[in-house]
Amino acid sequence: MKYALLICDDESASPSNEELEADPVHQAWRADLDRRGALVVGARLRPVVDATTVRVRDDETLVSDGPFAETKDFVGGFVIVECANLDEAIAIAAGHPYARWGGVEIRPLWE
Repeated sequence: MKYALLICDDESASPSNEELEADPVHQAWRADLDRRGALVVGARLRPVVDATTVRVRDDETLVSDGPFAETKDFVGGFVIVECANLDEAIAIAAGHPYARWGGVEIRPLWE
């Protein structure tokens, strides 16, 4: 089954791409994904200041800058993994460095 891992963190404490690449915990997590053959796709998202939210109400398109919700934690990236079951997805999510200070939401995909 495929799962989306929504990587959530506080952007004020978010490491740079260079820091992530040099982080041994992040490198170990990527190596675990490779060992499992679980990675389907993943990407880091630009900061929320670059976000645009679109809503349609009464046939009117409303466009606003920023994220949909006001919250401290924002989705900073996503990873799609293919796992045997939810337990494996939980193990992968628990290994992600952001699980230590942010959170990783696991959502099964419709297939």
